[in-house]
Amino acid sequence: MAIEGSGPAPGSAPAPTRLLFLGDIVGRVTRRALRERLRAVRRELDVHFVVANGENAAGGHGIDPDSTEELLDAGVDVLTTGNHVWKFPAIVDVLDRESRLLRPLNFPADNPGRGWTVQPARDGARIGVLNLIGRAFMGPADCPFRAADEILAGVGADVDAIFVDMHAETTSEKGAMGWHLAGRVAAVVGSHTHVQTADERVLPGGTAFLTDAGMCGPMDSVIGMRREEVLRRFLSQRPERFEVARGRVVLQGAIVEIERGTGRARAIRRWREEWEG
Repeated sequence: MAIEGSGPAPGSAPAPTRLLFLGDIVGRVTRRALRERLRAVRRELDVHFVVANGENAAGGHGIDPDSTEELLDAGVDVLTTGNHVWKFPAIVDVLDRESRLLRPLNFPADNPGRGWTVQPARDGARIGVLNLIGRAFMGPADCPFRAADEILAGVGADVDAIFVDMHAETTSEKGAMGWHLAGRVAAVVGSHTHVQTADERVLPGGTAFLTDAGMCGPMDSVIGMRREEVLRRFLSQRPERFEVARGRVVLQGAIVEIERGTGRARAIRRWREEWEG
């Protein structure tokens, strides 16, 4: 269903930039769903810019060159990642040459790739996208709070709005980042847990926040993986090889409306659609 009020009335303020963030994309079946649906979704929702977390796009863990190309061709403007970004060695060259594919900024600075990019939206706005990773239960990384501060200190007037993907395990660390950046970015939306939360709001200063956007992946699964292997692991406590589930797919994310001129969020709402294939 399209959002009403997509065009400005005579003499009114410009229509807002609409940004869609898609939660963690899981596996080939979900890439197919996005290939078939994303361009239509952009039209139906009047979306000007799409950010998607792609770190589980290839086989449920990691992202490879083919899945990167497929998702960008499907209509994603910027791909963010997280702790699984290094699984496929071939992605290193892509990270170095493709400015629309990010890895977490606060990984050590000598790692390949970048954690920040500025790309044009379809309405002409220049959107900065910042990819951060949390430290709680996530392994070694530099401080995401200070890393964000350093980037924001150097942002120039050529950036109209900034979106932040906070890829983290704990709700507290994501919430803390929202408050840390309140009034300085258009939106902070979390990823990684594959479970969509219901706490969307606009923080003081015009920063949209949602703890987790959820996932784009198979519905009848355990966070995208086949139920059988996951259950065996819980019951036996032995290692199991997980595979991406099949069947119907849920697409989840958040739509942020950003005021032109101020770069502040006007509204945020959760988004969800099922795809039967």
